[in-house]
Amino acid sequence: MKANIKSKPTIFMIFGGTGDLAERKLIPALYHLFLDSYMPKEFAIIGLGRTDYNDDSFKKLLLGGINKFSRSGKAEKDKWEDFSKHITYLKSDVNNEADYKKMSSLIDGFEKEWSETPIIIHYLAVAPNFFPIIASNLAKVKLADDCDRTRIVIEKPFGHDLQSAKELNVLLKGIFAENQIYRIDHYLGKETVQNMLAFRFANALFEPIWNRNYIEHVQISVTEDIGVEDRGGYYDGSGALRDMVQNHILQVLCLVAMEPPVNFDAEEIRNRKVDVLRAMRQFGPDEIRFNTVRGQYSEGWVKGEKVEGYRDEEGVDPESNTETFAALKFFIDNWRWQNVPFYVRTGKRMHQKASIISIQFKDVPHLIFPNQSSESWQQNRLIISIQPEMSIRLQVQAKRPGLDMTLNPVDMVFNYDGTYENETPEAYETLLLDAMKGDQTLFMRGDQVETAWDLIMPVLESWESKKSISFPNYSADSWGPETAEALIAKDGFHWFTMPIKKADKK
Repeated sequence: MKANIKSKPTIFMIFGGTGDLAERKLIPALYHLFLDSYMPKEFAIIGLGRTDYNDDSFKKLLLGGINKFSRSGKAEKDKWEDFSKHITYLKSDVNNEADYKKMSSLIDGFEKEWSETPIIIHYLAVAPNFFPIIASNLAKVKLADDCDRTRIVIEKPFGHDLQSAKELNVLLKGIFAENQIYRIDHYLGKETVQNMLAFRFANALFEPIWNRNYIEHVQISVTEDIGVEDRGGYYDGSGALRDMVQNHILQVLCLVAMEPPVNFDAEEIRNRKVDVLRAMRQFGPDEIRFNTVRGQYSEGWVKGEKVEGYRDEEGVDPESNTETFAALKFFIDNWRWQNVPFYVRTGKRMHQKASIISIQFKDVPHLIFPNQSSESWQQNRLIISIQPEMSIRLQVQAKRPGLDMTLNPVDMVFNYDGTYENETPEAYETLLLDAMKGDQTLFMRGDQVETAWDLIMPVLESWESKKSISFPNYSADSWGPETAEALIAKDGFHWFTMPIKKADKK
């Protein structure tokens, strides 16, 4: 999706410029785009925040973030100096309309200096309750009017439920055109997730068997070995279903299940993803009971250290009903996927940090080999690992070397580290570059967000209305509650876990 081209002059207005997201992700991403010559000759990064910084102290903060979180390590002095010349800090309050006029004056100054109209990207790296305030004030000072050059980037969560998502969409669309709104999900910027499009639609090998006739079931697992850390207060009002399933996991599911697009146009691809969500079977009361599982972690031992249970974490209600684990079975009611189950799970304090898509194919219709030849028989499986390693594995049966006809599973592996020498860019690098170029392929459209919320609302409402009497129901460093195993085992399957020897990357 990237092309080594020079973008138009660009101004990044980062609301929440002194916050954690800017320090850990946004500035390091922009810095690497600069190092790799993707940034235009004229660009400016304007950090906005209430902290009493000046340009120098703000740059010092950002340099510390790059040195700590950059994928290439500490910044080289001369390269940092070249990059930091483009950074400005403006102390501002998002509630104060006068401060937006200062922003407008600053933008006008750069426009006169460059003698060219720049692209303006308003990046909202702030709490969701500030989204409407910022958008409304941008409109008041006419910083949202130009549909061709002005863009707004909205971080997740986009709404707390279906109603709030609709209200936010209405507000934003009253100020911006849809082609100006970039609803970001950093998961879609990950290299392996993007490779799903290439893998499916650039190869004739898989499309004929990518359907219910050959695929038995699909699993998507996004597991974390950490707890809620310092996000207890936020997480207790969110939970696993909102935090991961409604956005990250459903986005990945759409890439697995979507129909072939006519072309690589952003709207065409987003249309196909919405089609998947609209075809997904809604949950009725019985479906919620039999096809969903929730869990909450208790205390336990992780790497030799005792860790607290969720209800003992800072900021968490001691009687919390919030789930830290969710597993669901989805069905897609269309010709391609009818009656093929899609199992998804996500959880905190799990045994392993991993994001894996497992596609299991149906067994051969007739086994010609004697039983003793195939004791380790395993159905063909396609495994797409997003993290900690980035790889695509096709598991097939092959003859073991020797005089006997003995079969065993073998992996045909495409691994990024073993194939490419170039360092893989971070997800935010891809997404920020696409925002500069005006490419919305990897960003969510308004109707897609609302359809995803509509799908999970029955589950959310059911879980919130009924206090779980089993919480906590799984220990730290486990694979989740036993009922999650039962969810998939009753269909004759088991959750796939792939031993990954490679150390986790942050």
